[in-house]
Amino acid sequence: MLMRRFIALGLSLVLLPIAALAEPAKRIIALSPHAVEMLYAIGAGESIVAATDYADYPEAAKKIPSIGGYYGIQIERVLELNPDLIVVWDTGNKAEDINQLKNLGFKLYSSSPKTLEDVAREIEELGELTGHTEQASRVAADYRSELLRLRSENAAKSEPKVFYQLWSTPLMTVAKNSWIQQIIGVCHGKNVFYDAASDYPQVSLENVLLTLPEVILQSEEEGNVKGIDWSQWAEIPAVKNQHIYQLNADLLHRATPRALLGVKAVCDALDKAR
Repeated sequence: MLMRRFIALGLSLVLLPIAALAEPAKRIIALSPHAVEMLYAIGAGESIVAATDYADYPEAAKKIPSIGGYYGIQIERVLELNPDLIVVWDTGNKAEDINQLKNLGFKLYSSSPKTLEDVAREIEELGELTGHTEQASRVAADYRSELLRLRSENAAKSEPKVFYQLWSTPLMTVAKNSWIQQIIGVCHGKNVFYDAASDYPQVSLENVLLTLPEVILQSEEEGNVKGIDWSQWAEIPAVKNQHIYQLNADLLHRATPRALLGVKAVCDALDKAR
C-alpha cells in the first residue's frame, strides 16, 4: 500500500477542456492527495466534498470524507454527492473507475503532473475551473519564480553521485522519467540509476555497491529506513562519509507547490556532501 503512494507520475491527460464548465465548480471530488493540496493552495479547498486516502494536507483536509484509494473508488458515493467536477488521477486511480465516471456523465479533469513545471500549469487550470483564477495565478507565478531560482542556484555546482532509496524491501530506486529525478536534476545531482530500463526499478545491493554513490537519500518512513543497514558497507562513499539523509516523503513524492520544499531538502543534502 505504501508503495502505491510513491509511484505517482504518468503522462498528463486533461479529460476536460478548460472552458467546458458553464460556471465555476462548487462541489468537487478530488481523487488524489496532490489534487486536494492544489485546490487548497488556490482557495478552493472548501468546495471539496470528498477525497481519497492520505489526503491529509493542509490540516483541514483531514476532515474531508474519503471515498476510496488506489484500490478503487466508491462509485455509489460519487452518485450520492453529485459533484460538478471530479479531479481524477490517471496513474493513481483505477482506469475502470475513471471510465465509469466518464460514462456516467461527470465532468472530469485529470491531474497527473509529470514535470515540476506541470504543477504551475495545473494550478492555473484548476483556478479557471473553480473560479479562483487570481489566487491560482499568484501561486503559479510564485512557484515558477522559486523553481527558476533553485535551478539557477544549483546549475554550476559539482555533480555528486546520488542513490535514491525509494523502498528497502524490495530495494527500489528511480530512473530518468521519474518524479524524483526531476528533483535530483534541479539540485544538479547525478542519479546512479538514471539509465535504468524502468522508471522505478528494483535493484540489488550489489548494483548499488558497484555505483559507489556519494549520497544516499531515503524517504523517512520507518520501514524504509530500517529495511537496510547501510553501515555494513563502509566502502560506499555515502556510508564512509555519513552522507545518508532521510527526507519527508510527502514533500518528495507529491506534485504540489510544496514539492519545492522537497527540492530544497534534496539540494541541502547534496550541498552537505559537496
